[in-house]
Amino acid sequence: MARQVLTVYVVDDDEAVRRSLAALFGSVRLKVQTFSTGEEFLEAVSEHSRGCLILDVRMPGMGGLELQRRLVERGTRLPILMISGHADVPMAVRALKAGAADFLEKPLNEQELLERVQGCLAQYAREEEELRVIEDTKRRLDTLTPRERQIMSFIVDGRPSKDIGSALRISPKTVDVHRAHVLEKMGISSVAELVKLVMNLQYRGIR
Repeated sequence: MARQVLTVYVVDDDEAVRRSLAALFGSVRLKVQTFSTGEEFLEAVSEHSRGCLILDVRMPGMGGLELQRRLVERGTRLPILMISGHADVPMAVRALKAGAADFLEKPLNEQELLERVQGCLAQYAREEEELRVIEDTKRRLDTLTPRERQIMSFIVDGRPSKDIGSALRISPKTVDVHRAHVLEKMGISSVAELVKLVMNLQYRGIR
């Protein structure tokens, strides 16, 4: 199934701002959806929503900081670009500390906004690809037998077949057979690639 196109979501209570941004992103062929309230956006967004969020800091009802907090609680990964008036800059700084990708002051410079949005979309795409690789790696790891995982640990530690065979009381040739199976199941062709995959998982606390 084809992946959903990345979308620029705009949440701002000012209708003129929403219309202006919709026209701006439409002019460069970006998909855009606009919302007048944080509540409306929360009803529409899901774990499958992909792209980035342009969020006004100060709005009636649910403000930008509260919406950001709700999204974090949901585990939504959309990069957030905060927009604010001059008086709201301290609030925008709080949003950055809470994980927002960036913020811009109103009135918005269209070219700067487009560049920041393209950066947020590129960031999302990179993180999505990294997650895809990690999930694929975890699925492949689950296909390894206990012996293959044991030998993989020795391989990643840089141990040669002779040492591994001695430690496990099997022949070096048997170790090599297991090594070949590990590489095949992991979908890679070299020990260097295996080490890189395993270190990436360990860096993220996955074993």
